[in-house]
Amino acid sequence: MTISFKNTYKFAVVSSLYITLFSSGLVALLTYIFFSFSLSFILCFALAIAIFSFFVMQYRVEHFIYRRVKKIYDDVSLLESSNFRNQPITTDMATLTREVKKFATDKKLEIEMLKVREEYRREFLGNVSHELKTPLFTVQGYISTLLEGGMNDKTIRKKYLERAEKGVERLIYIVQDLDMITKLEAGDLNIEMVPFNIVSLVQNVFDLLEMEASKKDILLLFDMKYNKPIMVIGDREKIEQVVINLVVNSIKYGKEKGSTEVSIENLTDDKVIVRVKDNGEGIEAKNISRLFERFFRVDKSGARSQGGSGLGLSIVKHIIEAHQERIYIESEFGVGSEFSFTLKKAK
Repeated sequence: MTISFKNTYKFAVVSSLYITLFSSGLVALLTYIFFSFSLSFILCFALAIAIFSFFVMQYRVEHFIYRRVKKIYDDVSLLESSNFRNQPITTDMATLTREVKKFATDKKLEIEMLKVREEYRREFLGNVSHELKTPLFTVQGYISTLLEGGMNDKTIRKKYLERAEKGVERLIYIVQDLDMITKLEAGDLNIEMVPFNIVSLVQNVFDLLEMEASKKDILLLFDMKYNKPIMVIGDREKIEQVVINLVVNSIKYGKEKGSTEVSIENLTDDKVIVRVKDNGEGIEAKNISRLFERFFRVDKSGARSQGGSGLGLSIVKHIIEAHQERIYIESEFGVGSEFSFTLKKAK
């Protein structure tokens, strides 16, 4: 730990100069009055006083101020050892003030960030508890009814067991989705990059979800006819999950007799952008920034009745980011939404 005292030299020189001028003037006056005046004596006296004053002032300043400044550094370094331990101790008050002010500002920002994270953690735990509690209580209720005598009625037994099975399936979906997000965040989920035809992948998703869309008379279609394959690079299974989640959301929150349109466009020479557009209820601007949070639902009252784990968009975001790509959203409340993501072209 190095020590810098350059600014104290100036302080000591000026202070000793004042002392020397006063002492020399006083001695000169006294010798003139009481003794014979000697210029050489006065100069030697002034030099001796100047040197003595300088060293006394410098020593006192260094040790008196340094001890207190060092205590400030030691106290602060207990909180931020990574920054202050590697910095030289300075007795310059302006530098010290600037460093402590910067430290206080950084700590304030860190505290604010921790508050935000704590709020997010509480909300997340509350959401997890609610998502797990609902199907658990449902399953428990049906099983309790069966154990209390309902199993003697074949009709009730079958109906309640089927409903209990659906509750268990929802629990499995939530746990599987949470496990996937955890692995994606930790980088433990393998991404197998292979070339594939994004057009045929989207068509497969349409075929898979056709019956689901037909329940609300929603039309699944491309924006145009794609006669040639469009080859991209990525994990085909994970990208298929992305498209499924986006199309399922467009169906879930789409309006009756609406449509979900997918377009695939050239973004740059080496990238394409896949757009999933619907004419559903849209999303209010205040909610757009939170859409990719775990368990966040725009319509908290009715969204859970739509099923799902509440983790779909969060998984979509993590999968796209695991491919080093970007996902975007544009939405107008009451008009519809468009989710889009980029993929690298296959060479």
